[in-house]
Amino acid sequence: MLFNIFKSRSQEQNIDIVQEQAFAFLGTDIHSHLIPGIDDGAKTLEDSIRFIEQLQKLGFRNIVTTPHIKWGHFQNTRETISWGLNQLNKALEAKGIDISVRAAAEYYIDDFFLQLLQEEPLLVIRENQVLVELSFYAEPFRVFDIFFKIQTAGYQPVLAHPERYAYYHDRKDVFRKLKDMGVMLQLNLLAQIGHYGRQVQAVSNWLIEEHLYDYCGTDMHHENHLLQLQNLAGSKQLRMLQQYDFLNAKVMP
Repeated sequence: MLFNIFKSRSQEQNIDIVQEQAFAFLGTDIHSHLIPGIDDGAKTLEDSIRFIEQLQKLGFRNIVTTPHIKWGHFQNTRETISWGLNQLNKALEAKGIDISVRAAAEYYIDDFFLQLLQEEPLLVIRENQVLVELSFYAEPFRVFDIFFKIQTAGYQPVLAHPERYAYYHDRKDVFRKLKDMGVMLQLNLLAQIGHYGRQVQAVSNWLIEEHLYDYCGTDMHHENHLLQLQNLAGSKQLRMLQQYDFLNAKVMP
């Protein structure tokens, strides 16, 4: 018996259509690194434009890109981010790419961030919601006190990729405590296909089952992330994500 190992043109087109609509249920990507040359994300303006074009094809209508602010590594400010965003939007307009791209930031919680919190307005993804990340290596000292300080300053913290903090994998009660105190949680989409390892994937599945996530984002940095997103777009894991009521669609241009 012979098997047809070649897809017909119509089959390929149907696959493309499915992938292009894959993330339309989200509408907005609230976590990415698409301003070129200012952190470990897109390196060039050409990279940024290509990634954004592909995100648009995958169904995203709006993007809130979130450059790192991590002193000693990515010493971005409101001014550097604003300037880079302006250049990016000019390039998108020149190419006729019709998509809303604005900027917030992904703040690394350290002493510099706590100082910044007291000195100037933070860049937010929506209303008073600010995206923050923790160290991947060690839990910050008195982490609940830090989140309380953020709230006292008038912000609602959104914790980026909680599934990736290995020191919480055996202490899942921490996620419930964070939620109880008003901290929002954001899933990295690529965790769902094992991009960060099986344990991270398992924790992300548990957080979905327990309905503890509020947002999800691509955390797009580079070409490999784009390829993995395209793989996710054609996977069975996508159906589970489509059934979850993420708040992304509420984030407007």
